[in-house]
Amino acid sequence: MTLIALRPESMASPGLALHDTASSRRIEAWALAQHPPFALMQRAGEAVFKLSAALYPYAQRPWLACGPGHNGGDGLVAAALWQQRLQGQGRVHVTWLGDAQRCSPDTQQALNLALSAGVVLQTQAPSDFDVAIDALWGLGLHRPPEGIGADWLNTLQTCSQPTLCVDLPSGLHADTGQWLGPSPPQSAGPRHTLSLLTLKPGLWTGQGRACSGEIWFDDLDITPTNPLASPSAWLQGPTADNRPRMTQHLAHKGTHGDVWVLGGQWPHRQQPGMVGAAWLAARAALRSGAGRVYVRTLGAEASAAESMPSMAIDPLYPEIMHRPRLPIGQDPVVGNATVVCGCGGGQQVAAWLPHLMAQAPALVLDADALNALAADAGLLRTLNKRQHRGLATVLTPHPLEAARILGVSVNEVQQHRIDAAQTLAHQTGAVVVLKGSGTVVSGTGNKPIINPTGNALLATAGSGDVLAGMLGAALAAHHRLSTPALQALCARTVFAHGLKANQWQGTKPMVASDLL
Repeated sequence: MTLIALRPESMASPGLALHDTASSRRIEAWALAQHPPFALMQRAGEAVFKLSAALYPYAQRPWLACGPGHNGGDGLVAAALWQQRLQGQGRVHVTWLGDAQRCSPDTQQALNLALSAGVVLQTQAPSDFDVAIDALWGLGLHRPPEGIGADWLNTLQTCSQPTLCVDLPSGLHADTGQWLGPSPPQSAGPRHTLSLLTLKPGLWTGQGRACSGEIWFDDLDITPTNPLASPSAWLQGPTADNRPRMTQHLAHKGTHGDVWVLGGQWPHRQQPGMVGAAWLAARAALRSGAGRVYVRTLGAEASAAESMPSMAIDPLYPEIMHRPRLPIGQDPVVGNATVVCGCGGGQQVAAWLPHLMAQAPALVLDADALNALAADAGLLRTLNKRQHRGLATVLTPHPLEAARILGVSVNEVQQHRIDAAQTLAHQTGAVVVLKGSGTVVSGTGNKPIINPTGNALLATAGSGDVLAGMLGAALAAHHRLSTPALQALCARTVFAHGLKANQWQGTKPMVASDLL
């Protein structure tokens, strides 16, 4: 069996396949047909036992909460092995929701194995245990649990003892990452999840990461052949830079492309100043490898402010060039640059969008540019035409911005993040980077890519502006990418952005400029 711990920064593969419920069921059915009865369940139960015993070798009072299906059968096999391990030196507490007269043949055999080992089934959750194994529900749960099983799940979520979840945390929707359990998805104690046979998308997006803890994967030595192995999504992994900058001896600044940032509303009347957003995006583009970076700020009082030398230059990054206040359509840089539009730009961004959509060879739309799209169906139609002209477009919405464009609630977006990103990509013809826990990168006609890096340190003003600038730099030298290549480029950039938060070593909370 191949057991791996899926730590994003140390993942060796450039990407891992994710399989939703339907795909996992097909692979499971194929595997069952290729092996003797009970063989697959025995492998799964052994994997659960070995990992739990390795993680908690001094456990003396394990509680195995087992459901009525195959997930519970895996738990019963693990219970038998724990009983043999302790040999009276501890107490194995097993609760089971199943019915011996109605369970599957494999689960019946797992039950017999547990009983033969001396396991005594209990009807109540224990009051004293030192490790828990959650084997209540796996792929089969698509609605909120009820009854005594819900009570056990509530105990698992609120206990301070470490918990190992079998295949999925019970209460998590395998496909969407929606939490269906009775208690908050953030468990009280240490948490591990062992995904079996296939990796599920819900572990990595929505509320999946909050309730899964450290994720492990065991393929049970099953390698299905196509088309069974066709994934429903991909998990982005680290990729090596095969062309280090220092070896590109014939390169010049034009080789790495230009980035033109439009945004940064100056304070005016009741409107807040958001100039810093544009400068953060510009700095990120420069630090991410763009050959030249330009900034054009917006706002009624910008004219006076920009006449001041101290405001026309970034003292920390004087390489960034502040563009003059030319009328819309008259700045010659736009036609040859990747444009990052919207970062702190306010309502004035909307007037620029038709021109930018027509002229910019590559376009990253963030923040107020996305709000302008949501308010104008005509802009959305214009945006969609860029795809047919072979022009690269990337949208970077957070859930509220995506909800506005789609005309749905934020809750609907968060409950179906993968579907929301795919729908938005289809409607706009753009590559969509739906931000949040488990950022989803989706492009028309392609499998979505889920990003595993990042944490709550990124939940601070400006981190999205930094990401927009990083994406701008990534696109600057690649204006004519196919949709799959553009989607892959965006996913790698999102991975790098989140990895900075994972690697943060400071003792204080990170701020957006720390990402630079």
